[in-house]
Amino acid sequence: MQRFGTLSFGHYGPLGGGRQLTAADSMLQAIDLAQGMDELGVNGAYFRVHHFARQQSSPMPLLAAIAARTRRIEVGTGVIDMRYENPLYLAEEAASVDLISGGRLALGVSRGSPESVVRGFEAFGYTGSRDPRGADLAREHFELFLRAVEGEGLAERDLASPFGGGTGLQRVEPHSPGLRSRIWWGAGNRDSAEWAGRRGVNLMSSTLLTEADGTPFDLLQAQQIDAFRAAWREAGHDGEPRVSVSRSIFPITTAEDEMYFGGRQDGDQIGVIDGIRSTFGKTYAAEPDVLVEQLKEDAAIASADTLMLTIPSQLGVEFNLRVIESFAKLVAPSLGWEPTVA
Repeated sequence: MQRFGTLSFGHYGPLGGGRQLTAADSMLQAIDLAQGMDELGVNGAYFRVHHFARQQSSPMPLLAAIAARTRRIEVGTGVIDMRYENPLYLAEEAASVDLISGGRLALGVSRGSPESVVRGFEAFGYTGSRDPRGADLAREHFELFLRAVEGEGLAERDLASPFGGGTGLQRVEPHSPGLRSRIWWGAGNRDSAEWAGRRGVNLMSSTLLTEADGTPFDLLQAQQIDAFRAAWREAGHDGEPRVSVSRSIFPITTAEDEMYFGGRQDGDQIGVIDGIRSTFGKTYAAEPDVLVEQLKEDAAIASADTLMLTIPSQLGVEFNLRVIESFAKLVAPSLGWEPTVA
């Protein structure tokens, strides 16, 4: 494990007891937390994207704000739902954030997660999908997005334009030359991971896989990573791709930690999501020395270069920063991690 960061769902809404976490609270706290993580040398702050839900949904303003308030930390998504996106506008936004951040954007995209509404992407104006879950639409949008990020000319110049004119095809602006190497695909199964490898983008793998044959989750995920890297090599891409995995990990160091997470450690779960039988990864919650030994046995963490910790963002900046600091100081170094320095 070379890097670790946090993956936040950005939940907001009623907290119980008459308390309310607003959308503004969620975003402003995310900025404050990222600043604290940057000072600790944590490598990344990443955000889930969900539409029609009380969660983060439009990540670019948030990522730009974090980038402007930090110096080193990578900012990113895990993942943007491509069914909902205008590919060229997303390419413009992504390039802008990447330039503002000095090349610190790690943009995870994919088909997206199951929704709280029926075919919500159609309400955004994106129709014509032949797939019940819109996977074909996501792939089509992604291909055009990638062409734009690569700087391909996509619109014919107007020779008579008062703004310079010319001939040939014009790319979208701004353009960030290094962004292409920091695009990730969120894969839920081996086929999707292999497709990402052939396409030459990095791999994000979450806490669930749409496979369930009785193989432990971490081994299934490690097999997925192996298939991705093999596809990358076979396609002839240069360099080594990055791979991230997500986990729910909670070092228990205080009575408050014990109250929230004691007894939360469980095994892998089998369930159905989006009509597909799937395997859900377990939660790790234990004293730091126990966590170190458990995480060393996780095959996918050992194979990936980046670990994303899912955090309970509703518990606030102070609590989450303490959990992250405990992991950074008491667990991560034993897994090979070193903090980012200026």
